[in-house]
Amino acid sequence: MSKSTSTSDGSRNKRSNAQLPPDWNYEATVAKVEALIRQIEAGKLDLAEVFNEFNSAVEYLRQCETFLQERQQQMNLLIETLEDDSKD
Repeated sequence: MSKSTSTSDGSRNKRSNAQLPPDWNYEATVAKVEALIRQIEAGKLDLAEVFNEFNSAVEYLRQCETFLQERQQQMNLLIETLEDDSKD
C-alpha cells in the first residue's frame, strides 16, 4: 500500500515502497507512457484495455516520480555538502 505524504513544498505525493529495477531507465519509461497515451487517444481500444493501459501509464509515472525525487534528494545533499565546505 502506498502512503500519501507531504513534501517540503506542502504538496501531497504518493510514495511507492517498490524499488526501481536495476536496468530501469527514465527516458525509456517516459517513452512507454507516451506510447500508451497515443494508444488510448487513438480510440481503437476496448474500454477494459483503456483502463489497463491507463493503469500501466500511472504506474510508470509513479516510477518516474520516485526516480526524480531520489535524484532531487541526492542533489540537495550535494548542495549542502558544497555549502558546508565553503564555510570552512
